Amino acid sequence: MTLCLNPHCPQPQNPDAHRYCQSCGQPLLLGDRYRALRQIGQGGFGRTLLAWDQAVQTHCVIKQLLRSPDSQRFQQEVEQLAHLAQHPQIPKLLEALETSEGCYLVQEFIQGPNLEIKLQRQGVFDEAQIRALLEQILSVLVFVHQAQVIHRDIKPENILYVESTHTYFLVDFGASKYADVETLKQTGTVIGSAGYAAPEQMLGQAGFASDLYSLGVTCIHLLTGQHPFDLYSIGEDRWVWRPYVRQGVSLQLGYILERLLSRSLQRRYASASAAIADVQTLGTRRQSQNPQGKVPRLPKSSREMAILPTVSWQCVQTLATAGSIVNALSISPDGRAVATGSSDKTVRLWDLRNGELIQTLGSAVPLLNSRHRDSVNAVLFSTDGRSLFSGSSDGTVKWWDLADYRLIATLPESGWTITAIALTPDGKFLVGGGGEGKLKLWDLATFTLAATLTSHQGQISGLAIQDSAHRLISSSWDRTLRLWNLKTGALLKTQSSAHSAAITSLALRQMLLVSGDTEGVVKLWDLQNDWRSRTLKAHSDRVTSIALSQDSELLVTGGDDSALFFGTCLQVNEWSSSITPGAYGRSPSPQTARLW
Repeated sequence: MTLCLNPHCPQPQNPDAHRYCQSCGQPLLLGDRYRALRQIGQGGFGRTLLAWDQAVQTHCVIKQLLRSPDSQRFQQEVEQLAHLAQHPQIPKLLEALETSEGCYLVQEFIQGPNLEIKLQRQGVFDEAQIRALLEQILSVLVFVHQAQVIHRDIKPENILYVESTHTYFLVDFGASKYADVETLKQTGTVIGSAGYAAPEQMLGQAGFASDLYSLGVTCIHLLTGQHPFDLYSIGEDRWVWRPYVRQGVSLQLGYILERLLSRSLQRRYASASAAIADVQTLGTRRQSQNPQGKVPRLPKSSREMAILPTVSWQCVQTLATAGSIVNALSISPDGRAVATGSSDKTVRLWDLRNGELIQTLGSAVPLLNSRHRDSVNAVLFSTDGRSLFSGSSDGTVKWWDLADYRLIATLPESGWTITAIALTPDGKFLVGGGGEGKLKLWDLATFTLAATLTSHQGQISGLAIQDSAHRLISSSWDRTLRLWNLKTGALLKTQSSAHSAAITSLALRQMLLVSGDTEGVVKLWDLQNDWRSRTLKAHSDRVTSIALSQDSELLVTGGDDSALFFGTCLQVNEWSSSITPGAYGRSPSPQTARLW
């Protein structure tokens, strides 16, 4: 059947053999070439028709403008669209026609559903699909905005997807606007789709960032399956989309979406180029760089220390925490975010790539106050990176949901100061160590205290859980190391006088345990060989932190002597080292954290 081009025709369906509408008499062929088949879209500026091009025997699309502009303006819009159609992800303009009945644009037909239809068919999008969508459409917007054009109507219905090539197309530039410098300063006609249009666009002041806002809203609609009206809280004046995401999203993607969705133009991405730069980091994991290459292994027969070349360290980010001292750090499992716990009672989440603050956890509203009431001494990401734990001198451990930054639960235990926390490999239990030498085990399924372990006589300084078994190793200022069975609560081993001074830090990888004390001594413990140890004088002052690589080969320690010790752990009695003074420690400002 052939569809009559007269939008007011009472009986628009006609047999294909007819050249004129049998109801209103209007010609059925546009330009003696294009036969409309059916309507596939309707907007404020016109309707979209699927058509057949009789000259080349293929489908095409007719955009019928219901409000015919003057001839000069129509030609300007045709030239604009012809330029935009040079992009491979914008349909090609085949022909523009002006007739006595109106103005028509004939475009390439893209064989694929729009994203609203795709959502209905397949269900909500996952993170990988959203990443691909963002990368492709932002690339289109870079091109469109460079042409000084604002789309002004980005929504799922105006993005098509071609399954065979996994390609997204941006369509329907009927609401687009040429934006020169003067135009951007003016208040114009309000154009856009309710729920998707940016706040400034609803005031008639659309800019390039308005398209980014609409793309962000499109993404959260596809992630949640919920209409934008249902995802915005008027009472809180913010988007609350995260609780509706079934599979969760990474911290970095969440950060990107929050910036796209920001009602503040200062907070929102200023350009598509800036946004795509962040999106392109999602698929890659940052890898550490060693300017000296892989540290060579020592021969097994060697009994001497081989000194490695001095490692050159460079500060890549400084996180400013004005008015507070950073007591604890934890890097997310995907390596894209870092959490800090500070003396000002706050837990902050930072973007590890650019050093920007993502969120300060907890409400500061008095009646809703969910923040800690004293210094935060420990922070720890969950194994999947979707939540965060923080321990404080106020005697509580708080469990935070990083999907929407809400407080999941507070695990209170009055009368003690939390100094260290650890999570069992299965994520079911959290262990907290305190200033009184007590260890407490919480069941995260019920938010209840499951056990209290008491043997240490001084403050707990470190906790480490073996991945292969539910065994906990604790260190304390009482100079001992203790091994516990977390399933039974039994104390399996006590390494008395493990150090001659108070133990201040602890790290565990596989069967290698490393501990450090207040006198700068570091000890390496071979847990497979009856805790055989090797002593290393790494620092001239207190050891403040210890880190081991995943393969247990590389060791890094930090101390109050403002130095990093960097070395290899080949065997307990065979190791090499390099000391770089001034690379670590208390930075010139005690109110910053530095990443190297």
